[in-house]
Amino acid sequence: MTPEKQLEQLVNNDNVKEYGKGRSPAQDALREFRRNKIAVAGVIFIVIVILAATFAPLLSPYEFAQQNTFNNRAKPLTGYDITTDYAEENCHWYNTPLEWGCTLFIAGSDTLGRDLWSRMIYGTRVSLAIALVASSVSIVIGLTYGTISGFAGGRVDNMMMRVVDFLWAVPQLPIIVMMTVYFKALARRGVTTGLMGTVIFLNKSTGGLLFVFVAVGALNWLGMARQARGQVLSFKEKEFVEAARAIGAKDGHIITKHLIPNVIGPLLIIESMAIPGYIFLEAILSFIGLGVDPPTPSWGAMINDGYATLRSNPHLVLFPGVALTTLTLAFNFMGDGLRDAFDARLRGRKL
Repeated sequence: MTPEKQLEQLVNNDNVKEYGKGRSPAQDALREFRRNKIAVAGVIFIVIVILAATFAPLLSPYEFAQQNTFNNRAKPLTGYDITTDYAEENCHWYNTPLEWGCTLFIAGSDTLGRDLWSRMIYGTRVSLAIALVASSVSIVIGLTYGTISGFAGGRVDNMMMRVVDFLWAVPQLPIIVMMTVYFKALARRGVTTGLMGTVIFLNKSTGGLLFVFVAVGALNWLGMARQARGQVLSFKEKEFVEAARAIGAKDGHIITKHLIPNVIGPLLIIESMAIPGYIFLEAILSFIGLGVDPPTPSWGAMINDGYATLRSNPHLVLFPGVALTTLTLAFNFMGDGLRDAFDARLRGRKL
């Protein structure tokens, strides 16, 4: 084959055309992420859980607090003893193609005769709410605190970081437990006036989630503040920041238009990998009785209710345990995939 023919064949090659068009960094990252099958599977599972939480009344036959005193600790796929009018009044699936589910325990029932499948579906709302709120609080507080500290430098930076170091040295779990105990003690006292009365009212209206939000988000921004400070210290000496200062840009403009857009990407990836820790922390609090208020379902509280009868009724722990583990693994896989996709040094690595 002549050199001219070889050159023509090379030019007409589809791969050459694809690279010749050029791609943005975001397109490169998306392409790399799609190649990571485990990360894609994690995202698909997270989407399924989000849909389950959104359409919980449609995917569960009964309300999470609905009791059936005739069937407590029923095994999975066993009959549901009800009267004729009971299903019509309480079952979401009555008079639908899924009506068969009104008379069947899909995943069994707990010690109070509540449908385990329904409680698992509604429990997704607690885990996802914790993941969303805790990560949002961490990003907002940590990014703001770390950016100000890193950009200010000098004594301001030193003082702000010493506060973070002091809080970082304090064991987080005992502090979170003490905060939760204090909030619940105030709620039991029946405080109804002032700021705490409003907080307690809001906590009751959310099924006990507000206290968990406050406890989980109180100290989990410390690591994000450190990461944000390090990123800002790196970027504030770059040429584009110096150019912005040379043309008279103010500090607020430099922070919002130049620094934050450049540091937010890596921080979001780091935060996505921290979400499983938030979910497990909520499960731990619920397991020891300091999470959401009964009868609001939480996977940690469900495991706590069922572990005492683990030998005779393993399904009470198995189903919520598998759901909790799978969701945290899905977030871990997604975080790993995002890190690999956005880190140019890891692109093209064999997975």
